[in-house]
Amino acid sequence: MVITPLLSGNVARNCHPLGCQRLIEQQLQQLATIGPIATPKRVLILGGSSGLGLAARLVCAFGGGATTYSLAVERPPRDGQPGSAGYYQQQHVTRLARERGLGAWDYLGDLFAADTLTTVCNQLRATLGQIDLVIYSVASGRRETNGQLWQSVLKPVAAPIEGLSLRLQPLGVEAQHIEPASAAEVNATIKVMGGEPWQQWLEALLAADLLAPGARTLAFSYIGPNWTAPIYRHGTIGIAKEHLHASANQLNERLAATIGGSAHAVVCQALITKASVFIPLLSSYLAALHAVLEESEGDEGPLGQMVRLFRDRLGSQVITDEDRLIRLDDKELAREVQQAVAIRLAGLNPDNAEERLQLERFRADFLQLFGFGIDGVDYQQPLPAELLLADANR
Repeated sequence: MVITPLLSGNVARNCHPLGCQRLIEQQLQQLATIGPIATPKRVLILGGSSGLGLAARLVCAFGGGATTYSLAVERPPRDGQPGSAGYYQQQHVTRLARERGLGAWDYLGDLFAADTLTTVCNQLRATLGQIDLVIYSVASGRRETNGQLWQSVLKPVAAPIEGLSLRLQPLGVEAQHIEPASAAEVNATIKVMGGEPWQQWLEALLAADLLAPGARTLAFSYIGPNWTAPIYRHGTIGIAKEHLHASANQLNERLAATIGGSAHAVVCQALITKASVFIPLLSSYLAALHAVLEESEGDEGPLGQMVRLFRDRLGSQVITDEDRLIRLDDKELAREVQQAVAIRLAGLNPDNAEERLQLERFRADFLQLFGFGIDGVDYQQPLPAELLLADANR
């Protein structure tokens, strides 16, 4: 089987398994040039198959020599068709870590399901034992609890908004008008994207005596500039993130009182991920930011963000702002960067979008998340048959 990219709007419908594996290997080569990084030694990543969760696992395992366990919701191969990009990335990291003598496990399951939590706790007890660090890196659009299905929405809250959103296929920008969310939609988004599931996982790990003395937990978040505030900071997703930040403070008190541990939310830079390009109106800002940072060689990507997190923000004393947030968005929010982004977005229209947002490059960088356009991969060669077979959870 020869695979070519299949895009529908801003959604990638397939991936290239060998390209996904090669992308991991490129990141490990990048890590090797940085050298050892001090990290906790037994790490559980909830959502470790892509984006920041995957990058955190790479830094902890291959930069810090940690034993890691990654849980994710991914699609395995089926009926002769490849699985999702995260499926191959999670398994390849586990395989490479074991080849280097590092403890590594992964599991595919619904992070919100009670039976998944029970299964993972049992496996942790048999593998890692007590955990030193729990990372919560979950980007989901839906959550089911006790038979109730919660569906998140990406909408403003106070008033309707309109603007231009990036469209990857066909490539360009398009006008969008978005009505405000209802109270029920706001509540559902908090249920899915807020801090309640994070708290439930930590309470379960505490009850199972699976958190080591002094254990930490981190959850990834975003705030953004004034430009994106109507859809993000003051929208449904921003309200959910505020709930996540409040949960960090509650968890911090709980862990400090029980095991001398801590909890923090980590505010990251806007990054090209499977989820971020789907957020209306934010996508055009993201493309402009990406173009500005690439020109100045300041675009860290998820791996660079995680290197800076463990190398510069964590340690005997965690570096936070006045709201106890660990900030990794300083480069994005720098005045000169925001001024350059504003110039690109001012007067943006379908005719000048390619020049201002560098759309072709943005789409190419997005497709790399799914294993396409990776150096060293022959895309004309059929896939090996074993990549179309699912491995059991291990």
